[in-house]
Amino acid sequence: MTATLASKSLPPFKPLPMLPPKIYSQARADGSYIIRSLYDLGPMHRSIAHLLEERAAQHPQRNFIAQRTPQGPWRFMTYGEANQRASAVAQSLLDRKLGPDAPLLILSSNSIEHAVMMLGAMKARVPVAPVSVAYSLFSQDHGKLRHVAHLTKPKMIFVDNGALYAKALKSLDLTGIEIVTVTPAPDLASTSYDSLLQTNAGPAVRAAMDAITHDTIAKYLFTSGSTGMPKGVVQTHLMMCAVVAAQESLRAEPKDPDEIPESLEWMPWNHISAGNIGFNGNLNAGGTVYLDNGKPIPGMFDETMRNLREISPLVFGSAPIAFAMLAEAMERDDALRDKFFAKLRYMGYGGATLSDDLYERMQALAIKSTGHRIALTTMYGATETQGITVVHWITERVGLIGLPLPGITLKLVPNGQKLEVRVKGPTVTPGYLNRPDLTQAAFDEEGFYKLGDAAKFVDPYEPAKGLIFDGRVTEDFKLSSGTWVSVGTLRAEVIAALSPLVQDCVIAGLDKEFVGVLAWPNMGAAREICADANLATPDEILRSQAVIDFVREGLRKHNKNAGGSSGKVMRLMLMSEPPSIDGHEITDKGYVNQRATLDRRAKLVEALYARVPPQDVIVV
Repeated sequence: MTATLASKSLPPFKPLPMLPPKIYSQARADGSYIIRSLYDLGPMHRSIAHLLEERAAQHPQRNFIAQRTPQGPWRFMTYGEANQRASAVAQSLLDRKLGPDAPLLILSSNSIEHAVMMLGAMKARVPVAPVSVAYSLFSQDHGKLRHVAHLTKPKMIFVDNGALYAKALKSLDLTGIEIVTVTPAPDLASTSYDSLLQTNAGPAVRAAMDAITHDTIAKYLFTSGSTGMPKGVVQTHLMMCAVVAAQESLRAEPKDPDEIPESLEWMPWNHISAGNIGFNGNLNAGGTVYLDNGKPIPGMFDETMRNLREISPLVFGSAPIAFAMLAEAMERDDALRDKFFAKLRYMGYGGATLSDDLYERMQALAIKSTGHRIALTTMYGATETQGITVVHWITERVGLIGLPLPGITLKLVPNGQKLEVRVKGPTVTPGYLNRPDLTQAAFDEEGFYKLGDAAKFVDPYEPAKGLIFDGRVTEDFKLSSGTWVSVGTLRAEVIAALSPLVQDCVIAGLDKEFVGVLAWPNMGAAREICADANLATPDEILRSQAVIDFVREGLRKHNKNAGGSSGKVMRLMLMSEPPSIDGHEITDKGYVNQRATLDRRAKLVEALYARVPPQDVIVV
């Protein structure tokens, strides 16, 4: 997708402090491509634990993490405090004989205490396994949580709020497991988090630190495949330090020693985006990260806006849905807009493609506030690979995934009509916890990890223009005519065509004559479109003539420019039931599992293709 505003009439971009593209590209005889950066990977830190000690020595009084208290004001932890508390936790874990074979399980949202436990575990060479909050608080059967506990076999579980997590804890076999809480859990024996901080760090902590190498396991992060149950992805210090070094290798200007970058983070630390790339990047920069209790959903985004009225980030990254809600808020509030753009150098989006419309709205706001446009970048990767490509140059095109980071080699392999992405480099996992079968299947004969995604060149004759995400290889399907449907591309186009009504959707049509869509609506937008106070229930609103007309008009415009049958949507159903975590339909970051949703909602798919469709199917 390319922004449609005439760039000649627009002001210039703010400078982006990154080096321009410089890559090596080789077309092989078998139709595959090899791509790598021509920038050298710079020096790497020994570990994230050593990086913490280095930053604490450089600026012990600088604020590292900020978190709202329940009453409202921020509480802060400095770099010096973080290092001291992490050492005390490390000693406590070593005293309890935790080590490389006895992980620490964390059931907690982002918090100062979570960070301390995570960093303390790293110092003690104890793998830390932060688990999705959804597995504990949103799941009804706790099946994924029990699976994770069985896979990791922890000796300690940390929860910040014992009462909140009591039900989840009681679903586990806690034999031989010590529970550590900030506030105790009723009817469960637990150790006070504060008591760990009272432990005096001794020489055992330094001995553990001295034993850390790049190959030391720092974390297990969990990712769900199309079949549902989480896989434990090994995260070494090499993987995390390589991403930090790769980003530093693309830096176009020296650091300002007096600048303290501020960032706002809502995404959970059990994912690489926030827990590895964001957290470790902030640590490397010596910045202050403000923990955001808001989320880009109705009723919770007000907290994010409240925080942005106080914090001017140097870089802001989030999912496209958050940008959409932020744009809407800033279009109504000039003070919020000006505070947001006051120090901003660039913005980053991920998890889905940003629409041209949203790109243009954000640029219009940037121009009003600063007189300049602001570069939008994105980093692409997976739990198994960390970040592997990045857009590190100014472009008016959205939807790119960029080019390989220094140290990374991409291989694009023909797979049907697409090029499948495979990767090799220091950011790639050595494998899955206790699953050698999955590990072996994940890599090809040359040692490249197979992501299952597809990518294509912006221009095959000029590879340095970058790559575009081209969907999941396993999600694409054929219509009964034999025509391939590119699910990832079409899904983004449908969301853009029906913005702001549709939040997300899945694409149906395997072996059918035409494409159908199951979509989740934004009920706030649906109510505004409906504009009928007499209609109160979600079903009444979604079946209102105004909403139906909005969908039909949006899809007719889309279909007019969609080309053949593979790009046209002929029927759509708006679903009032949200995606299910227990049904494997969605992750806690909001990523939808196409296959699992279509399987779980097979009856709705049948309704889409009924000879006489029911009332809730919108026919275009």
